[in-house]
Amino acid sequence: MMAESPKNITINSDLIELCQVLKFEGLVGSGGEGKTVIADGKVSVNGKIDTRKRAKLRAGDTFSYQGETYRIAAPTS
Repeated sequence: MMAESPKNITINSDLIELCQVLKFEGLVGSGGEGKTVIADGKVSVNGKIDTRKRAKLRAGDTFSYQGETYRIAAPTS
């Protein structure tokens, strides 16, 4: 059984903070909720639990939350 491919999230800058991407993608209801789920160890970045609320993600990074995996993608030009 193959794992599902990560869902791509295109960003319009070089970096995005982990708590921001959770909020912008509607995975949490607010920035405060995003910071809480990160601090509680419910989000992994590139396969490892990351409790840094302001961890910087760039194109190619992946994060997982609630059983779903997402990949940060650079904008297509």
